[in-house]
Amino acid sequence: MDGVRRRSVLGVLGGAVAVGGVAGSAPAQAAGPANPPEAVARRSARPGPHEAKVRQLLGRMTVEEKLGQLQQLPWAYNTGPGGGQTKEAEEAARNGRLGSVLSIFGTKSSNALQRIAVEESRLGIPLLFGLDVIHGFWTTFPIPLAQAASFDPDVATRDAEVSAKEARSNGVHWTFAPMMDVTHEPRWGRIAEGNGEDPYLTSVFTAAKVRGFQGDDIVADDRLAACAKHFVAYGGAEGGRDYNTVDVSEQRLRNHYLPPFKAAVDAGVATVMASFNTISGVPAHGNTHALTDILKQEWGFDGFVVSDWTGVHELIAHGFAADGADAARLALNAGVDMEMTSTDLAEHGKKLLRSGKIEIGRLDDAVARILRLKFALGLFENPYVDEDAAVPEPTPAARKAAREAAARSMVLLKNDDRTLPLKRTTSSIAVVGPLAGSKDMLGAWTFPFATKPTDTILDAIKAAAPGAKVAHAQGVDAEGKDTGGIPEAVSAARAADFTVVVAGEPAAMSGEAASRSDITLPGAQEKLIAAVAEIGKPFAVVLLNGRPLALGDWIADAPAVLEAWHPGIEGGNAVADVLFGEVNPGGKLPVTFPRTVGQVPVYYNHENTGRPFDKDNKYTSKYLDLAHGPQFAFGHGLSYTGFEVGEPRLSTSRISAGALRKGDTVEVAVPVRNTGDREGDEVVQLYLRDPAASIAQPVRRLRGFRRVTVGAGRSTTVRFRLGADDLGFWTNAEDGRLVVEEGVIEIYAGNSSETTAKQILTVT
Repeated sequence: MDGVRRRSVLGVLGGAVAVGGVAGSAPAQAAGPANPPEAVARRSARPGPHEAKVRQLLGRMTVEEKLGQLQQLPWAYNTGPGGGQTKEAEEAARNGRLGSVLSIFGTKSSNALQRIAVEESRLGIPLLFGLDVIHGFWTTFPIPLAQAASFDPDVATRDAEVSAKEARSNGVHWTFAPMMDVTHEPRWGRIAEGNGEDPYLTSVFTAAKVRGFQGDDIVADDRLAACAKHFVAYGGAEGGRDYNTVDVSEQRLRNHYLPPFKAAVDAGVATVMASFNTISGVPAHGNTHALTDILKQEWGFDGFVVSDWTGVHELIAHGFAADGADAARLALNAGVDMEMTSTDLAEHGKKLLRSGKIEIGRLDDAVARILRLKFALGLFENPYVDEDAAVPEPTPAARKAAREAAARSMVLLKNDDRTLPLKRTTSSIAVVGPLAGSKDMLGAWTFPFATKPTDTILDAIKAAAPGAKVAHAQGVDAEGKDTGGIPEAVSAARAADFTVVVAGEPAAMSGEAASRSDITLPGAQEKLIAAVAEIGKPFAVVLLNGRPLALGDWIADAPAVLEAWHPGIEGGNAVADVLFGEVNPGGKLPVTFPRTVGQVPVYYNHENTGRPFDKDNKYTSKYLDLAHGPQFAFGHGLSYTGFEVGEPRLSTSRISAGALRKGDTVEVAVPVRNTGDREGDEVVQLYLRDPAASIAQPVRRLRGFRRVTVGAGRSTTVRFRLGADDLGFWTNAEDGRLVVEEGVIEIYAGNSSETTAKQILTVT
């Protein structure tokens, strides 16, 4: 046998995409044959605790009432919890022609509309109320991209728990989160809403957030039904432009984009949302292969699929459907169960049934899926929310959790000559920059009514160093080109012992419909940093942003840089906690920072070319005018102490594919030592490389991570387990084949994706 080139497929595992825990992957389980191609209704009608009630109710419903359950309408909300009013939704609820309402909350509004549905409609079927609770309701946690930087899934779980309690008590049953779109596109505004560029990291955080939202039983009055979005490959939008097309192979779909969704399904996610994009020419809302073949048949998902906002009707603009009736036919038959905002199914469904273009079995299947969730949430027994039990504002405990999450999510990018932490005895501090005195720290996907931060970064620094003279000058606007205020900021910096420059993007520059072609610091911010650097005195730059930035030439002159992201309601205090060393930063980058936008896409888990980079050979893959590699790599992050991560140690150097198929695993032990003078956190990261496979593999794949706290001068050992799902990969076969091939696997361990410490495992 050739020990390097791996030609024969020794193992084929069907069906499941097993995703392990933080310490490593659980062994993959060999699955049986795919479900037979029977009607979707028969496939999904598995016995459940509410199945008899669902079937009984279905038998009493008219076609119009069934189509009504598939309809979700928006509710206009204003800046307060009282909400707005939509006569269309009220009338539809009264006639039993409405299944769900989105963007409604507040006990009075939700109870009033629910009362119409329950007490005035013929069958009294309660409404399902959904809201985009992405990273907080009253209490805004750091954006999801920041949470991923913590490399601690408990951060995501805690956010979801707090959010669920606040939202459910205010009449919300269902959140359109988490978003699990893996992306290599920093220009894409919605990168802020996801967990970055790695499918494994995203899978772990996805499962953690689903569990946080739903708990052990979503009937509880402090839990929400979660929604896995956007299915699928939305993160591959060409050019980073929102809503854009995606052209993707089956193997890239299965190896890169699908694993987080399978993790969500395995975690019991209640619903899935279809994505706006096309997938290799077929829009997701009409993509039978994705919504039915993979999600419902192969994975056995028995929740329901909701469209995105007008996503069904947009099949016409895609050039896929001829008109509204055609869009309704294509979407329902592909696997969409509920239509958000547009009304094609409600308007054309009856005619489509009569003509045989949709079948009653498929309609009943969609309705049954929706009714099951309503029963599971306890809405038939308790349709109303207790107006006296509503959480009216962030509690001290919620604020504390948000502050801890924000500090835990920050990444120390640079710290030359131990510039940070800042000493509390510093006599004078200048705090400058467009975001220093701003409360714009909540980030994208927050509500107008969300509680605003109490303290700015300027306020928090003053509170953390009460004996210091703290001067403030804005210097420049966040987006403006006017440099007239820079001299004032320079004067303040020159007079101070230390300067903190707070720079970055306003929240509106990331999120949905907020793609940027230029991802450098906006406006004249770079000129401000350069002017402060010219003084020659110690300073640190704090970045508030919703995406990776191309940091420009100024990064070389900044002695310390702290990536704080959009840190949420307690962001100012959390930044001060890290700057003054109350919290030792331990976050890592969940996404690559490019040197310049012209380098995009640049990401750690790329495939090699036939001519990989060689600085001494012109005819290899590189740019003539740019240094090779990223500005900061995936997994990078510093600490106020030092760490030494040793070489990985394997429990065996050889394992057979047959043993892996039976569930055997390889243990990897990684020693880590704190070489510094204070306690700190290190994230030990485990990567694999398959150097010769039947399908070219990424140069690195993250397959395990663990954030550990280690005392000064102390050591510990982190252990991972690798199974078939870690060592294998998905092929181009549309029926979903995970293969484990013979040959060599390189196993790397370290504290970033650029680690070189490795061992060899041979699969026989």
